[in-house]
Amino acid sequence: MSNRRGQTDSGDSIAGRAPCPIEAYLERLHRKHAAEIGGEVATYIPELAKANPEWFGICIATTDGKIYEVGDTRQSFTIQSISKPFVYGLALEDVGRDAVLAKIGVEPTGEAFNSISLAPNTGRPLNPMINAGAIAAASQVAGHSPGDRFHRILSVFSLYAGRQLELDAAVYESESETGHRNRAIGHMLRNFDIVTGPPEVPLDLYFRQCSISVDCRDLSLMAATLANGGVNPLTGERAVRHQLVESVLSVMTTCGMYDYAGEWLYWVGLPAKSGVAGGVLAVLPGQLGIGVFSPPLDARGNSVRGLAVCKDLSRDFNLHFLRVPRSARSAVRAEYTLTAVSSKRRRTERERALLDALGERVRIYDLQGDLVFAVIEAVVRRIVDASPLLRYAILDLQRVTDVDDSAVAILADLLLGFGAYGRGILFVDSGNHPRFLRRLEERLAAAQCHERLRAFRDRDAALEWCENHLLAQTELEPRPTNSIALADHGLCRGLSAESVAALESLLVHETFSAGELIIRRGDAADRMYLLVSGEVSVIVQLQTGRLVRLSTLSPGMAFGELAVIDRGRRTADVRADGKVGCYALSVEVFDRLDETHPAIKMRLLQNLLGNVSQMLTRLNQEVTTLAM
Repeated sequence: MSNRRGQTDSGDSIAGRAPCPIEAYLERLHRKHAAEIGGEVATYIPELAKANPEWFGICIATTDGKIYEVGDTRQSFTIQSISKPFVYGLALEDVGRDAVLAKIGVEPTGEAFNSISLAPNTGRPLNPMINAGAIAAASQVAGHSPGDRFHRILSVFSLYAGRQLELDAAVYESESETGHRNRAIGHMLRNFDIVTGPPEVPLDLYFRQCSISVDCRDLSLMAATLANGGVNPLTGERAVRHQLVESVLSVMTTCGMYDYAGEWLYWVGLPAKSGVAGGVLAVLPGQLGIGVFSPPLDARGNSVRGLAVCKDLSRDFNLHFLRVPRSARSAVRAEYTLTAVSSKRRRTERERALLDALGERVRIYDLQGDLVFAVIEAVVRRIVDASPLLRYAILDLQRVTDVDDSAVAILADLLLGFGAYGRGILFVDSGNHPRFLRRLEERLAAAQCHERLRAFRDRDAALEWCENHLLAQTELEPRPTNSIALADHGLCRGLSAESVAALESLLVHETFSAGELIIRRGDAADRMYLLVSGEVSVIVQLQTGRLVRLSTLSPGMAFGELAVIDRGRRTADVRADGKVGCYALSVEVFDRLDETHPAIKMRLLQNLLGNVSQMLTRLNQEVTTLAM
């Protein structure tokens, strides 16, 4: 992970977009299954036999419009039986559920797609996913003429795909010339009055709907439209009424994969539909749509690579629709930069100015809920989109309830990709997810990544780490623990050498050992301190007993200064982090400055008010940011 592509020598800017883990995963998945040589291209429709068996595309579309694609995703092919659920939905729109159910059942057959599965007494097809049910559904599409009916089907399919689709005339003619079994089915449907009027009309419409040309990207968007309640996630146009989506997805779940439906539901667990041109469409309701295209078919007429890809996707990303994550309002509870929220370490003016200028390079993502594939995909996408400006991304997991294995894999890829580009991913976890961190370390080790996983028990420590590294990268190392002269102290700014000498004569120099309490909560506030060597931390104890750092101060800063204002009780402890030297200014001496050195007192008050003003401004900004 030493390669630092996209990083300029000066460190003034960060160029390039970090690689996306989802895209990287799909690339690996495509390579894995491209070597699959099983299956045969469909030949019973002569035009389909012309397909190249090496064509192979995978596409995922999310319900908020993000598309991931790899391989031959823009290669055209005909939709074939994948048209069936969409025409079924159109029939439901046109004549209503009762009329459709009177002519078409919803029971799985356990038989092949072209089986003649009709109810014994009524002749009603058992479901709309077999050819008999699909022909019956086509007969229920409304229109003034056969041409008008097909135009309505084509228009609705185009709404699902988000672009204007077209008929593949060559495939249509080939289907029409060879579709003798379907003609026999059509005449049987006419015999039972499932189809009224000449059966050639719905048969021709069925041949045409199967011959609509699509590509793999279209399939993923059509699936995502169903996942999105009937609204295309890219165009925002509605393709089917929301109330009907559940009916379409129900028959896809139980009948969409024909005599493979039970195994599909067990191993993959997604409403789906396949077509003999090599397409497979799958839906994860509310989250995403999947399209896979590969012409070689198994004995049941399903794409060999399509089935394998969907099995891997479901297993690797836990997509089974019966595995429902615990709900959360949003995966990202808050998102902000280092400019808006900084660590509790107080910085010098120069350090603060640099960190304010560089703060957009650090972005914090406060996450919540269960991190499953659809959730972590959206989070990772936000991080990758922001990556051209980022040096570090902090993922705060303290409100996360569970992290599944798919999220571990994606976050490991994200960390590796960021590292290759000279960027870093940090995790904040208060001890709730030890298994996640262990699995992440294992994946990094397997990838021969030698960079240590950076995990912190609280957000403040992660922020301070980022600040220190940003300052180091600008050749301004954080101030080491050393000593300064009183004249260089921030509260003495603007005082002459004579005034500093006069002030020093009124102060008491004190030293403290590492870990010693300089101020104890509840004590009388009788003095303030000017820190000139070492570091101190201001600490409060929560009701749970946990100690929390409010700030860490370095030489040139003051603490306990409220003593000269409110004269009350101390509200926090101040502890020496190492050997500390400071000057104490008692309240009594400060009050006497009115008479002895009024100019010094005025300058001290001005500097104190300036410090307080800066602290309040930053605290207000942080409270506003964290409360959003």
